[in-house]
Amino acid sequence: MGSSSSSYAPKTIYLDVDGKVQKYVNCKKLRADVLTLPFFSSSCDRNTAVMMVNPEGALVSIDPTMPTNSPKLCRQLMLAGFLYFFVRLHHLKFSIKFSYCHLPFPHRAFRINELKTEVTNRIAMLEKRVELEGLKVVEIEKCKNELKKLRDEMTSRGGGRVNCPCKYNFSDDGKKVTPRRDVPSYPKYTLSQETIEALKKPTFDVWHWEHNEMLSCLEYMYHDLGLVKEFNMNPITLKRWLLAVQENYRNNPFHNFRHCFCVSQMMYGMIHLCNLQEKLTLTDMGILMTAAVCHDLDHPGYNNTYQINARTELAVRYNDISPLENHHCAVAFQILSLPECNIFANVDPEAFKQIRKAIIALILATDMARHGEILESFKQKVDNFDFTNEEHVTCLKMVLIKCCDISNEVRPTEVAEPWVDCLLEEYFMQSDREKSEGLPVAPFMDRDKVTKPTAQIGFIKFVLIPMFETVMKLFPQIEELMVQPLRDSRDHYEELKQIDDAMTEVKPILLLSLPK
Repeated sequence: MGSSSSSYAPKTIYLDVDGKVQKYVNCKKLRADVLTLPFFSSSCDRNTAVMMVNPEGALVSIDPTMPTNSPKLCRQLMLAGFLYFFVRLHHLKFSIKFSYCHLPFPHRAFRINELKTEVTNRIAMLEKRVELEGLKVVEIEKCKNELKKLRDEMTSRGGGRVNCPCKYNFSDDGKKVTPRRDVPSYPKYTLSQETIEALKKPTFDVWHWEHNEMLSCLEYMYHDLGLVKEFNMNPITLKRWLLAVQENYRNNPFHNFRHCFCVSQMMYGMIHLCNLQEKLTLTDMGILMTAAVCHDLDHPGYNNTYQINARTELAVRYNDISPLENHHCAVAFQILSLPECNIFANVDPEAFKQIRKAIIALILATDMARHGEILESFKQKVDNFDFTNEEHVTCLKMVLIKCCDISNEVRPTEVAEPWVDCLLEEYFMQSDREKSEGLPVAPFMDRDKVTKPTAQIGFIKFVLIPMFETVMKLFPQIEELMVQPLRDSRDHYEELKQIDDAMTEVKPILLLSLPK
């Protein structure tokens, strides 16, 4: 269920590096290689943020999912912020000096004045741009300071929480909720019939899509299910809401916007596969889809166990009770509280109360600490399931979002396995931090104890297969496309474990047989 790029075949990426076409095959090393170039290495360290733009000037994510390109469609690399201009300035001096030193002597005299003029003009232009960027930064900082003073003054006048020892301040919540870009920069994609059909299946490959394309797919799902018409949504408001949601997912290895899209697409697929339109109401459809889209909003990349053990702001706020899931709900409804993002603005207030209550219940159900309790409740109902019973339907919706949340292993191996690397990367990031802070470390998150096969076998055998087989009692049609792939995945990782075990046994023998 986790991710990294290690499972990807090498990709060929062409970059425009100082006017020359450079070819890179190993995307994983791309950033490190670029920073060794003369005009980067002398001014940047390994933590410098590097950005990539396409020929149109749009940002391209530097990760395993980036599409390949051709020499004619070279991308360019630059550094974040106005530091880029200083680096380019340094590079100009370096390149001019280099060119001059390698000219034959007779040519130096002819080119020196030309070079001086070019350097002077280009340096003046860059210095002007640097000055403008610097002024922007000063103005932004000045504005921030004034806002902070105003906020402190309002808090002191109102009594507020001035003496509260908790660090977390509710007034900080709105800093990212409103989309930083508006609808005009969110292009409209026309989905092909092939994509439309693929979206309805668990085999959909989620790695081939950029953020704007995923946003368009989500927008299509809401229209296709009839939710826009049912809730009388303004289509522009739907776009703005999706933008705000996307921008409030962090760039974690696993719990990111692509994971949100995976869960939502699997929910859309299950609705079609199980013919839920015939058994549930359109309101139920809206609740299922919206809960899936919002279920991990602003996930910090560290799980509930860490939040509670480290006594973080979220754990203090929510009294150690599903801190992350409660936070996801809070951010979801904070976005919906904005008039320009409220897709339920035209819903009757009493109906909205019920929708809100149901969405919260579903997002809270994704806390794996409640897995046994929720599955047991569903098992008691499944043999005599009644679609007219509200309690039965609520329990089913909880199980459906749980299935979608942890459904990566249902997908084909080439789509599912990179997610395992992503999850392990996030786990290792947490366990390293726990070790440094003297907190307990779960064995399944410890990089010194876990492998991909050991991480997956138990989870598939004892969590995924039992849950999906229970759902299969109600919807037998999921066996071929969902349950059987899980069984195949279990067998795949058991074979990998056997190979790992064999290699562990052979390694000492090989070492002893080596000549001393």
